[in-house]
Amino acid sequence: MSNWKLYSGAAVSLMAAAAIVAPAQAQVTSAGIRGDIVSPSGEAVPGASVRIIDTRTGAVSTSTASATGQFQTRGLNVGGPYTIEIAAPGYQTTRITDIVLQLGEVANVEVAFAAAADDDAEARMEVVTVSATAGGLVQTAIGPSATFSLEDIEQTPAINRDLKDIVRLDPRVYLDESFNDSIQCAGSHPRFNSLTVDGIGLNDGFGLNSNGYPTQQMPFPFDAIQNVSVELAPFDVEYGSFTACNINAVTKSGTNEFHGSAFYDYGDDSLVGDKTEGQDYTGPDFEEKRYGFTLGGPVLKDRLFFFGAYEKFEGPGAEINRTPEGGSGQVVEGFTQAEFDEISDIAQNVYGYNPGGIPTAEGTEDEKYLIRVDWNITDNHRATATYNYNEGFSLSESDGDDDEFEFANHLYNRGAELKAYSGQVFSDWTNNFSTELRYSYNDVTFLQQSVGGTEFGEVQITDQNVEAVDGTNQRNTIYLGADDSRHSNQLEYSVANYKALGRYNVGNHNLTFGGERQEYEIFNLFVQESEGEFRFNSIDDFRNGIAARVIYENAAGTNNAADGAASFEYEVNTLYAQDEWTGPNGLTVTAGLRYDFYTSDSKPNFNQDFRDEYGFSNNENMDGRDLLMPRIGFTYDYQPNLSFRGGFGLYSGGNPNVWISNNYSNNGVTLYEANRRNFDLFANPVAGGDTPIFGVPQEMFDEVANGAVSGPVNALDPDFEIPSEWKFALGFTYDFNTPSFGNGYVLNADVLYSKVRDAAITKAISLDRVGSAPDARPIYDENTDDFILTNTNEGQTFVASLALSNAFDTAAGEFDWSLGYAYVNAEDVNPMTSSVAYSNWSNVAVVDPNDPMVATSNYQVPHRFTARVSWEKKFFGEYATRATLFGQAYQARPFSFTYAGSSPFGDDTFGRALVYVPTDGSTDPLINYAASSVDWDAFFRYTDGQDLSRGRIAERNSGEGQWNNRFDLRLEQELPGAFQGHRTKVFAVMENVGNFLNDEWGAYYQAGFPQTTEIVQAEIDPVTGQYIYSSFNDANPESKTNNLSVWAVRFGVKYDF
Repeated sequence: MSNWKLYSGAAVSLMAAAAIVAPAQAQVTSAGIRGDIVSPSGEAVPGASVRIIDTRTGAVSTSTASATGQFQTRGLNVGGPYTIEIAAPGYQTTRITDIVLQLGEVANVEVAFAAAADDDAEARMEVVTVSATAGGLVQTAIGPSATFSLEDIEQTPAINRDLKDIVRLDPRVYLDESFNDSIQCAGSHPRFNSLTVDGIGLNDGFGLNSNGYPTQQMPFPFDAIQNVSVELAPFDVEYGSFTACNINAVTKSGTNEFHGSAFYDYGDDSLVGDKTEGQDYTGPDFEEKRYGFTLGGPVLKDRLFFFGAYEKFEGPGAEINRTPEGGSGQVVEGFTQAEFDEISDIAQNVYGYNPGGIPTAEGTEDEKYLIRVDWNITDNHRATATYNYNEGFSLSESDGDDDEFEFANHLYNRGAELKAYSGQVFSDWTNNFSTELRYSYNDVTFLQQSVGGTEFGEVQITDQNVEAVDGTNQRNTIYLGADDSRHSNQLEYSVANYKALGRYNVGNHNLTFGGERQEYEIFNLFVQESEGEFRFNSIDDFRNGIAARVIYENAAGTNNAADGAASFEYEVNTLYAQDEWTGPNGLTVTAGLRYDFYTSDSKPNFNQDFRDEYGFSNNENMDGRDLLMPRIGFTYDYQPNLSFRGGFGLYSGGNPNVWISNNYSNNGVTLYEANRRNFDLFANPVAGGDTPIFGVPQEMFDEVANGAVSGPVNALDPDFEIPSEWKFALGFTYDFNTPSFGNGYVLNADVLYSKVRDAAITKAISLDRVGSAPDARPIYDENTDDFILTNTNEGQTFVASLALSNAFDTAAGEFDWSLGYAYVNAEDVNPMTSSVAYSNWSNVAVVDPNDPMVATSNYQVPHRFTARVSWEKKFFGEYATRATLFGQAYQARPFSFTYAGSSPFGDDTFGRALVYVPTDGSTDPLINYAASSVDWDAFFRYTDGQDLSRGRIAERNSGEGQWNNRFDLRLEQELPGAFQGHRTKVFAVMENVGNFLNDEWGAYYQAGFPQTTEIVQAEIDPVTGQYIYSSFNDANPESKTNNLSVWAVRFGVKYDF
């Protein structure tokens, strides 16, 4: 914390004391001020009048000091400057000016009155100016956190104009740039975060988007943001709906003066680097532009205000450039232009379907706007209302591996539309009692539409060509028609939130009590192969209509995919109560309870066969499940320049709704899947009399219509507990000066320990053990039809962080810098990387997939350093020149060493079984050396080089990621505007400055999803029971992502008035 004490007839100090920043279900969108008023002799001054004035809008909040000389006001707009006027009979009136409040901050003001003179006290009013804190990581919460001001937002090198460009300044927050910039807070799952803006939950409420947003890009205009906070363990009971971190933003509001801005920025392929580590890089041709504006001002001076922001992005969308041999783009080796032409000809002349040509990237657009209204109803009542809209779509590949090619009409447009509303009323009913009422509602519609429509089913043609570049058989898969996952795919969900909160001050106790209710309505239609999937083993088979396999799935009894949708509702209800006690000598303690309980009348369809098989019902839901969460936290101002904070508490939330939705979609009785092998399409009638593939075979249609369904099931464990995590934190803030290196340093240090109480994992309950492998791991029967969502109580994370910052003026200009470091040690049982039960279960490296062991987490970034320096100098009168450099160096995520190909353990996984490393190349009794075909010398050089222990199964994520580093730069020059007070700003933002200076720098390496490296194939000798190893692959576990390893720059202009 930062303290200021200035003496001018009165003594005043102001410090950041607590941040109350909360998530989708409990979120603070405001700030507050509290204080102690004493006489010149140090005695409390009861009854002193306090007026807090927002100089931007003229809004006034009044209060009266209690019998102990304390006052407190909450619900203030973020920002400022604020002025506080404090008066009492017999004392000289004191005014404190230039107070700027951060999001969630409760600023603490300590005032020591001076005795009043005999003449007019107002004429002799003392003025004490309190300056803002230095830039960098401003600590405002009980618990590890960081708050970023408007200046931080405007000056950070935000090349993507995204909130993530800001929060990455915190060393505990890592952006996985290779995975849609997903946010990993302190080694935790990206989907366990919460994001709120003006009280509206704007994280991915369903769980399909890896970027963490409900839409394709950030769903609100960047220039609308006033303040951002990241909270890792806030010990206030208002916080909920996250176990990783809470990212909270509030938007700007209108004032008594009209203010606005307009911007335009631009980037294209000529502004991207072309070499990394000596290798040439040629990216796709593209052109991107963004533009927008803001405008705010008064409707009625001092009473009613508005603010609006608009932003639009126009760009190329995803990189799509796969081509047959001889084409210009990413060549699919072994797939020739002649074969492309032949398949296209068959599709058009035999089946009457135009598959489209070679796919190319198409333009994408993203449009968003926000409108906010603030109303100062009276001096004691204030209201705000916000509306946010976002719509964006982009062209996407569905099958884009190196050995796959999609015709253009197999691609699909993916996007979403968001409409979000919120309204809040803050009321001070008496000097001691205040309330907050809030309602928010957001509605999200996802669309995934096949480019060529869905009339023609999906076709997969396996093409073998011995003329591949390596001289071996090259198996490629060619796709045309509608992608099977887009046949029936629609998602809509809405979330309504109600909140009522009261605060009552009694002496030095601030009591908080309230409740919230979140209502979810979800409609999820996802029926694969509802138009049929047709697989052919050759081009000739496609011509002749001989399908190696036909798959058709639809709603049993009706053949209407809409009947297979998951449609359900549930509610999360919350009650909480808390006491915040302000003790002597700068001690503040909060203690409270938060109680969440779920209600739901929606149940999955009942499956009798499932109950008969496993002894419990598949139609369990979240109804009746509850969780009591105690929280205790403290801050202690040990000295004026040294304060401590800490606490412990239980947290819950952030688990994606899609994991629950799977139980409604995959109940085993709603959908029926029909299969045929080696099927002659032209010899069998087609449903509806259509041409083959425009319709499914009539016999399969009839089978679904008449089928007695007992299909694969996803279910909720009847003993499932609400996922939750204990958090323990301790930290301090130290302001200090140095004799040799100047004054004004701020050091923040925090440790955070999280222990899983209950985490969600999936298990394949249909698997039966039928034997044991040579190293004693189980062998199963390959039955992975049925899954349950259940719990584990294993997993933990330890995080230690340091942040040092300062700001100072010199003849060379104004400097503002910060340094940060975070150490993360994270363990989990299953990283739960997917939205699908089977993928969650199978996309993790394991010894036993049905009994996974706790190990290093996929999300661990063990070391991360950050550095930021900003400089400003006015060379041309009042027009500033600015530069900000942000850098980071970190050790990449870990990875595992696994067997290649299909698992030899009967668990229906591929490349996920952790490898057993023999003791040597000739004597290990678990290995059949005579049948194996491995260069053992090369094998052990590789495994020894990766520090894999011999005679043991490799541990999950035992591979350590290499170090990456990158620096980003923003340059800005102010110029005159058209009128006085206006500014024109021209700017450039460059990412990966190191690569621009030297192509050996700035390379980005990380293990690809799901962070496994397949090094050798294995099978089990049925006679000897030993392993047979073959096809050793000394692969580099980490690959370089070229487009993230080169520099890029954007130029822009902004006009402020």
